[in-house]
Order: sequence, then structure tokens, then C-alpha cells
Amino acid sequence: NLPPDRPKLSENYTEDTWLKLRDAVGAIQNSTSIKYNLEELYQAVENLCSYKVSPTLYKQLRQVCEDHVQAQIHQFREYPFDLCSSLDNLSFLKRMNRCWQDHCRQTIMIRSIFLFLDRTYVLQNSLLPSIWDTGLELFRTHIVSDVAVQKRTVEGLLEQIELERNGETIDRSLLRSLLGMLSDLQVYRDSFEERFLTETNRLYAAEGQRLMQERDVPEYLHHVARRLEEENDRIMSYLDQSTQKPLINCIEKQLLGEHMTAILQKGLSNLLDENRVTELTLLYQLFSKGKGGLPTLLQFWRDYIKSFGGEIVCTPEKDKDMVQDLLDFKDKMDNVVQSCFARNEAFINAMKEAFETFINKRPNKPAELIAKYVDSKLRAGNKEATEEELERILDKIMIIFRFIHGKDVFEAFYKKDLAKRLLVGKSASVDAEKSMLSKLKHECGAAFTSKLEGMFKDMELSKDIMIQFKQYMQNQSEPSNIELTVNILTMGYWPSYTPMEVHLPSEMVKLQEVFKLFYLSKHSGRKLQWQPTLGHSVLKAEFKEGKKELQVSLFQTLVLLMFNEGEDFGMEEIRTATGIEEMELKRTLQSLACGKARVLNKNPRGKDVEDGDRFNFNNDFKHKLFRIKINQIQMKETVEEQVSTTERVFQDRQYQIDAAVVRIMKMRKILSHNLLVSELYNQLKFPVKPGDLKKRIESLIDRDYMERDKETPNQYHYVA
Repeated sequence: NLPPDRPKLSENYTEDTWLKLRDAVGAIQNSTSIKYNLEELYQAVENLCSYKVSPTLYKQLRQVCEDHVQAQIHQFREYPFDLCSSLDNLSFLKRMNRCWQDHCRQTIMIRSIFLFLDRTYVLQNSLLPSIWDTGLELFRTHIVSDVAVQKRTVEGLLEQIELERNGETIDRSLLRSLLGMLSDLQVYRDSFEERFLTETNRLYAAEGQRLMQERDVPEYLHHVARRLEEENDRIMSYLDQSTQKPLINCIEKQLLGEHMTAILQKGLSNLLDENRVTELTLLYQLFSKGKGGLPTLLQFWRDYIKSFGGEIVCTPEKDKDMVQDLLDFKDKMDNVVQSCFARNEAFINAMKEAFETFINKRPNKPAELIAKYVDSKLRAGNKEATEEELERILDKIMIIFRFIHGKDVFEAFYKKDLAKRLLVGKSASVDAEKSMLSKLKHECGAAFTSKLEGMFKDMELSKDIMIQFKQYMQNQSEPSNIELTVNILTMGYWPSYTPMEVHLPSEMVKLQEVFKLFYLSKHSGRKLQWQPTLGHSVLKAEFKEGKKELQVSLFQTLVLLMFNEGEDFGMEEIRTATGIEEMELKRTLQSLACGKARVLNKNPRGKDVEDGDRFNFNNDFKHKLFRIKINQIQMKETVEEQVSTTERVFQDRQYQIDAAVVRIMKMRKILSHNLLVSELYNQLKFPVKPGDLKKRIESLIDRDYMERDKETPNQYHYVA
């Protein structure tokens, strides 16, 4: 409502004002100077709007703008639309960009003049587009929606992107502006994006096929990473953000998804063999982006570990280095998971599962060799490692040990080697021994280490007994000139040793009897069985060069003491006098007459001892040390010894199965075969075949511990 004192505008004023405004709009559109003051023009629009001519003004303004935009299409139709060169296309794009930039600038200028109209009449009519939106709509309708113009624009853009993908430099700001135009006009997806993604798909499908044939896997992976980086850079520089996801998905699908299996078959083994950390990291990063990438990589990773580890374990020629190879392999795989696979829990679990699978492919042998490896590390003379390094090695061994199913095999061999270390004083460090024992106890429970702990206890008790025995000997009326040290071993704790009867000198026999009387007076009811195979002594000897002390085994002692009685003895004479078994005697003589410290001469000379050989005392023997240790020639552990240790394990297993069956049946009273077998698998800590369980059940039925049900043969009853 106008104020009553405000004069009405004449029709002439309205017409004149519109003509003035139209001239200003024309000047803006033709980029010429405007005759009127902008503030004056703005005021004129405000006056017209105040006198209810806004609808007419809006319609006339739209018509003027539409006429101008329609006229712009002719400049694009001048271009030839067939057989265009790259330069023609680029020129077309530049003209389109210039036209768009001009249109935007003009629309902003026009809007600033007609701002009052835009903020009153247009704003109050929700169905009417704003002046800016009207400008966009007109440009879209009359220029960009023209089929030929749109096709030429999109093809020009795609050509520029292809040139850039092929390594050429393009005007990125031009592309940014034109793609922004398509986006502002809301035709980006329909006119450009669909075509762009189709072309991208085609390009990378062909490139993936070609490069998989031409390049090795590390090169190919770096190429894929570079392509992803380039496309992400394009999105940042000129493509619309909405294109990012489909574009990256397209590259990952064509360069990775289609070739995942081929990449892993062709290159994973080599990357792992050569420890290519950079490429493995890249492989993991790329596969973690692609759909189904990590599960595929996980399967190949698991298969590689099983294959490589299986070769280490199942090749008897490599037994000597098996444990060290396993430790090195585990370190290497741990490093790959840590450095390349982002400590992914699934990969860590797959590695553990693969190790457990391949290490048990060959029953018993890995357990035996791990025990021997531990022995080599804990034995005195192992100068390779400091205490900290030794502790670290033992920790690593425990990780491998964890994967083994038949831990009782390890225990049997470990016990045998531990006994040697303790009895011969060959243990490198009591702390290291106790540390290993503690690790085994933590891993397998107290029952597993009870016998091993018993061995240590025996050694400590023996020391106490020897202190008492020395005091006892000092009180004897006839003190001996031989100093005797005895280790008292509890038979159940230690490995079983074959007793060997030898002919000891009377002084030794007498001393043994004295000790026996002393010990049984304190522990009545016990039985002592002497083990000469484990004995050793220190002998005083006189040579031309002077006096020496010889540190020797009991068998070596018996042979050397014969030379107090005579100068020269034959092999047969020595055997008869000492009672040492033939093979043992040959090794003993070989150590004394053919080793580094030759205190005996052999006739005829030679490395091996034969039946007809004769021996005499080497009075000319020389050595820089006063006390000389003459090592017994070590007979390598024979196949028979290994078999007997393994057989003992199997025998123990049978007892354990029997005990478990009786224990379960006593508790349940009645049980079906399947449930009994299932319960046994839960309780037994070593691998066992169903057939072996069946044999033990049959044995217990024969021995009347249980019986079959008369009506249901598959069901058992406990017999009290």
C-alpha cells in the first residue's frame, strides 16, 4: 500500500524506466560501458517493484536474457563436428569456457541491478527461479543441452583427460572451469560422468591385461599405486568429488580385482623369498582397498608358509639345520606381519595355524631336533651367545615348541640330553637351565617338568650327601688315597641306562662298598646300582717331561691303570682285563692313542683301532697344560638309540591312554564308543589315531577293566 501523499507513476515513466534498464542489460551482455549510474538503476528497479509491476519486470528481464543466450549458440555451430583435431577440440573448449565465464559475470552484474526484484517478488514466489538460477537454466537449455554442443564439449574433455593419462601436460584450470560448469548446470552426472567412467573402465581393463603380461609383480604394484595417486590428484584438481568413489572403485577393480589371484600366483612367493618389505607393504595396502583382497592374500600367505615350512621339516637332508631354519623363517614371517601387514590379527592367526600344520606333518622328528638344539645352546662351550642372547633364543624356541603336538617326544630327548649335561658337568649355566625349565613348566604345566625338576633336586641332594661322606671318611681308621664323588640318581627321574659290568681295581671296589655302607645306614631299604658308563676321574701321570694330570672317563681310567702293571698290551688282553664291551673299548683306545692327546702309542699306526693292534705307554708325551682333558670319542647317537627313545615315548603313551580310559569309565560308568573317544581327545596331550585308541580299549576289555554292553556292542560298562 502506497502512502496517500505519494504521486502515481505514469505509464510513460514505467516504459522509460524499463527501456533504460534494458539498455543497461544489453550493455552488460555486449561488454560495453553502461550510460547510467548503477545506484540510479537499482533505485529505478526498486521504484518499479513498489508500484506492483514486478511480474512484468521479471518476465521482460527473463526474455531479454533468453534472447541473448539463444544468440550465443551460433558461435559454436561454426565449428566442424566431424574429423576434428585435438587443437580444434581444445579451441572449442576454450571458446565454451569463455562463453560460460562471460555469462556468469554478466548474470552477477544483472542480478546486482535487479537485486530488489530478486529479494522481494522472486523470493515471495517459491515457484519462480532466482535471477542467478534463471541464468543457469537459460545457459543449460539453449547451449549445453544442444546435442551437438554437449557431445563436442564432453568428447573434448575426455580427450584432454586421456592425453594427461598418457603423460602429456594439459590446461587443468580449463577442465576445472568446464567441469564446474557442468556441475553447476546439474548435467555433470548424465552428460559427463557416465561417459568418463565407461572410458576409464575400458582404458584400465586393457592396461591391466597388457601390463600383467609385460611386467613383473613389483613393477606392476608400483604402477597401480601411481595410477591411484594420479586419479586422486585429478579429483582434487578438476573432477567433481562425487566421482571419487566410482572412479577409484573402477581402477581398483580393473587393475587389482580382476588380477588378484594372478598377482599372488606370479609374485607373492618371490616377494616373501626375497623379503621385499616395500613391495609387500604396498601389496597389503592395495589389497586392503579392493573387495575381497585381504581374504585372498590371507589364503595365499597361509599356503606359502605351509609350503615353505613343510619343505624345511619334511626334507631329511636338512635335518641338521632344521631348527635354525625354522627360527629364521619365523623371524622373517613375524617381521612381514609387523612391518608390511599392519599387525593384522587375521594374518598373525593364519601364520600360527600354518606353522602348527606343517611342523606336525612329520611326527616326532621336529620335537627331537628342537630338544637337541636346546642342548647345543645350553651346553658348556657354547660361546656364541651372552646370557641375554641365550634367553632370547630360548624364548624363540618356546614359540616353535608351542606348535608341536607330541611334546612328550621333546621331553624324552630333552631329559636324555639334560642328564648328560648335569652328570658330566657340561651345563653352560644353571640359571639358563632353570630358566628353560620354568618356560617349559609355564607352557606345559608342572606334571610335564616334575621329572626334570627331580633331576636338579638329585644333583643338589648329591652335593649334600658328598659333604657328609667326606666327614665320614675323615673319621675312618684307614682313609683312602682316592677321593670319591658320587651322584645318587632317582631311577624314575632319569633316563634308563643299560647296566655294564666292568672289572674295577680293588681300591675302587673297596671304596664303593664303603660308600654303600655309609649311604644305606642313612637310607635303609634302598638299592644302589652303579653306572660305570657315566663315571669319570682325574689320574696323576709321570712322563719324561714331568708330572701331568689327566681328566678321563672311567673306561679310559681302567685302560690307563693297566700300564702301571706292564709296558705293552694287545687289544684282547685289555678287553679281558677291563671287561669293557668291544665297541666301547675300541672308542676308548682310539681316544687315548689316535686323538690329539696321545698318551698311548698304537702299533701299527693308524686312525682306527683293529683287533690285532698293540698299545704301549707314550713316555715322550708332551703338552703345554698341566691338567689335560682327554675327550672320549663321541659315538654319534645311533639309529637304535633314537628308536629306543621314541619307542619309550610310545610305550608311555599307551600307559597314558589306558589310564585316561579307566579314569573316564570310572567316573561315567557307562559310555558309548564315540563319546569315550571324544573325551579321550580332550584329555590326551599328544596326537593319537582312532585305530590306536580302539586297540587300547580292546586291551582293557581283555584285561577286565571294562566290558561291552551285551545288547549294544558300541557301549561300554566299567568293571569295578
